[in-house]
Amino acid sequence: MLKNPEKTKDRIVQWIRDYFAQNGPSCSAVIGISGGKDSSVAAALCAEALGKDRVVGVLMPRGVQPDISDSQLLVDTLQIPYVEINIGAAVDALEKTLEENEKLQQICGRTEMASEAKINMPPRIRMATLYAVAQNLPNGGRVVNTCNASEDYVGYSTKYGDAAGDFSPLSELLVHEVLQVGDVLGLPEQLVRKTPSDGLSGMSDEDKLGFTYSMLDHYVLTGECGDAEKKARIDRLHVLNLHKLRLMPKFELGEEDRN
Repeated sequence: MLKNPEKTKDRIVQWIRDYFAQNGPSCSAVIGISGGKDSSVAAALCAEALGKDRVVGVLMPRGVQPDISDSQLLVDTLQIPYVEINIGAAVDALEKTLEENEKLQQICGRTEMASEAKINMPPRIRMATLYAVAQNLPNGGRVVNTCNASEDYVGYSTKYGDAAGDFSPLSELLVHEVLQVGDVLGLPEQLVRKTPSDGLSGMSDEDKLGFTYSMLDHYVLTGECGDAEKKARIDRLHVLNLHKLRLMPKFELGEEDRN
């Protein structure tokens, strides 16, 4: 738990200012707005750091999004410029193209996409959309990564999807610490305390993970977990997903490889 959430909030705000001073003094922060705690807190931090006019929210429903009103509430609360880009047609077109590719069917031995491939495609298209928006801005943009430390620990993100970005203001904060900062920022409770879900699988994050964020945060901080089965699951997910946190491995030439 954060000792002084207000002080931590101020430090993150200054860190964002320093990042932009070095990596785009006139750029805007471009952020996908889901209406959940992470995008809400990250957007509010950027608005305080840069001013509301330099934060561009991007709402990206796939077809009809039942909770799109939460995303709208956030941009209205922060009074930031925003755009809504429906990714439904793009996702459906790519999915159809893949499933109708006969050579891919032969290689994969199936005519339909795997469920995990279907779930991870929209986040990757959303990230491509964010970078397209950023590059279209007159002064350019830097894309906000909104992942938190709890999600990163167990790899609950899509590689090159929501796990991507140019800077990450929340990656050192566990879920309960993100909530602390959200409270300090004075954000609407229905956004900060919203039951987290990926908006894709029809399940809450905690149902899909098989344990609560409270249990995960406690384990990360203390190494203690009262449920041996859940501890084993957390450990397994952590090891399996470390590749998402590391730089891409590369072959390194030695002196013997060049004249």
